[in-house]
Amino acid sequence: MDENRHVRIFDTTLRDGQQCPGAGMSFRNNLEYAKLVQALRFDVVEAGFPSASKVDFDIVKAVSELYATSPDSPRVAGLCQLRDEQIDRTIEALLPAVAVRKAYLHTYVPVAPKLMEASLGEKADKGKIAKNVFDFIKRAVDAGMEVEFSPEGYSRMDGNFDFTADLIRAAVEAGALVINCPDTIGGSCHLEGEEYFVHKMNRHAEIIAREFPGRRVIWSVHCHNDFGLAVQNSINGVFQGPARQIEGCINGIGERAGNAALEQVIMIIRSFARQVDSEKPLYTNVDVSRLQEACDFVSRHMLARQPHWPISGDNAARHSAGGHTNAVLKDPLAYQPFDPREIGKEISFLFGPLSGGNHAKAIIERAGYICSDAEKAPIAQFIKDFYKDRRKGITDEELLRGYFEYRKPVRIRSYNYSRSANRSAIHIEGKFFEFNGLVEEEHTGRDSALAALKKAVDKYFVVDIQSHKSESDRAGIDAKSVSTIVVTDKDKNVFEGVGRDQDIEISAMKALISAVNKAFIDRHYRAKQSQLRTKKE
Repeated sequence: MDENRHVRIFDTTLRDGQQCPGAGMSFRNNLEYAKLVQALRFDVVEAGFPSASKVDFDIVKAVSELYATSPDSPRVAGLCQLRDEQIDRTIEALLPAVAVRKAYLHTYVPVAPKLMEASLGEKADKGKIAKNVFDFIKRAVDAGMEVEFSPEGYSRMDGNFDFTADLIRAAVEAGALVINCPDTIGGSCHLEGEEYFVHKMNRHAEIIAREFPGRRVIWSVHCHNDFGLAVQNSINGVFQGPARQIEGCINGIGERAGNAALEQVIMIIRSFARQVDSEKPLYTNVDVSRLQEACDFVSRHMLARQPHWPISGDNAARHSAGGHTNAVLKDPLAYQPFDPREIGKEISFLFGPLSGGNHAKAIIERAGYICSDAEKAPIAQFIKDFYKDRRKGITDEELLRGYFEYRKPVRIRSYNYSRSANRSAIHIEGKFFEFNGLVEEEHTGRDSALAALKKAVDKYFVVDIQSHKSESDRAGIDAKSVSTIVVTDKDKNVFEGVGRDQDIEISAMKALISAVNKAFIDRHYRAKQSQLRTKKE
């Protein structure tokens, strides 16, 4: 592969990402994430700001030690200001990675007028700043660091173009390998015309190439998302500008509105690079099959991700609308811009108010039950009516409960029973297999009303009761009886039913009907192995 077309991925999730309020992680999770990034084959991991605190120092040092032992690990970066004590502290934290040339020091100086005034004061000596940039970077390079220099607030330099060029000159002369041109405030847009920061990057890159012929310099972009343009600006930096490194965070976390979402820029480059240059497309070395895992980790341990978040969000490969579902069932990529399986994500469906019969049929058949083409529409409508208040959709398990409700052979509207010394009788009304109306049955003996119900059931569908227990659901006069009955069918398949009522006799009858319904549905609507094989074929 042409190294000049390689776009390095600089992951600052552990540094800029954790500057996002509420996104901090434990020490152990920082290391777990560093291992995930290694598996992803990112190029650089900015592990923290070593001089900010002892915890940050320890994290950067631990990641340095971790990466120093593996030849295929990323470089590990530490951020610092151009101050003696901060540079010393950062070098100390990165020392384990120096011997294997994995240490990466990232430093910065503001160039946007408002940032300069806030950070350096009104009378900042620009000549002295340039000399400090050279001296401090030279120290880090001589200590074995790969150095990145960032003119902070680059996209808002205004009249400081020449001053910024002087700082970049000083950094390159001192041995900096990477020049990062950040949209620190997240306010840049291509509509700015010639003032757009990517155009200024091109001009600065031309100056450096002319003044340092043969010197390798990697240009980088670090964009914030205040206008929702971080990904677009980053992509413009590599396709329209000189950038061969993109900085950002997984799931786009970071200060204020966050940073460029790395999973998005990676998949955009992967999907469109050949359309920009078919002969020499840009590329990354990322193993995209682990992207979903990393995105889920950040969502779980740092900051929750929106369901509709591009690429990795829960809804990014989930379908509900009937027309979409029908198409995706025939062709998984019909409504997907790329195959979600590439990043370790599966296409899924959520049954909701707009879903159709094909969707219900697919879920039912996947669970191993029968749903014919003639039945799929009424079954789907029954399930929608059954969950009429669930406008946000239902799970597959809930859909199956609705399917079982639809298939029930026994639905009782009212229960009555009577008992005497040697006789029990039931008087129940509702649908009872093929019969609809009042069902009456008697049983002679000392058994309860349950025996009379069992006698009525056996006329249509025979099961054997294996166990029966009843217990109170709580203490007090308002407690209900909860009965559990286990039955077996003629093939010795086991089914459990549960019934609840204030009357212990009725709770037992409800439990038996629940178990019988399950056994009947399994007997008559469970797909046979031959049918399942046909579906797979």
